[in-house]
Amino acid sequence: MQNFIIDIVNAYGYAGIFLLIAIENIFPPIPSEVILLFSGFVTVYTNMKVWGVIVSATLGAVAGAIFLYEIGRKLTTEKVERIFSRGIFKVFRLKKEDLRNARRWFDRYGSKAVLICRFIPFMRSIISVPAGMTRMKMNIFLLLTIIGTFIWNTALVFLGRLAGNAWDRVVLYMDYYSMAVGALIFLILGIVLIKKNFGGN
Repeated sequence: MQNFIIDIVNAYGYAGIFLLIAIENIFPPIPSEVILLFSGFVTVYTNMKVWGVIVSATLGAVAGAIFLYEIGRKLTTEKVERIFSRGIFKVFRLKKEDLRNARRWFDRYGSKAVLICRFIPFMRSIISVPAGMTRMKMNIFLLLTIIGTFIWNTALVFLGRLAGNAWDRVVLYMDYYSMAVGALIFLILGIVLIKKNFGGN
């Protein structure tokens, strides 16, 4: 995967970065860290400019976010309830009340969630779906998405440029960051579930 990303950036420049980041937002397993860090390094030895890379990456992220937002708009709460009441999804043991409470929570705190989740692996992509489901105003969604992705992209592109040939080592540290954040999210979810099931209501 890493070699594929490097080849695309080297071959297509800004357009390649836009496309890769757009796809990464739709398919989170594609590592944005590799794309951004390598793209930052590329500005050291090519004519590509740092701000050109950042703008291309931000536009790509926004394009991917809009795609997922529109998917979310097609998913009503009732459709999600039907999905989670079938097959393997039954293991989540989600009730209609849980989903509706989640939607009400997003209605209230959605703007903060959209911004904060842009800095969290995987969540920075998936957060666009509930934003669409709750019919979050598009102008607010776009503003928060642009701000969050711009900050994230700027930090990683400059980090890649500063790291130079060692950019791939930085990727390893970003992997640790991703694992730490993921573990923290699971821990929080675990605590919430324990309190819900054994809280002695």
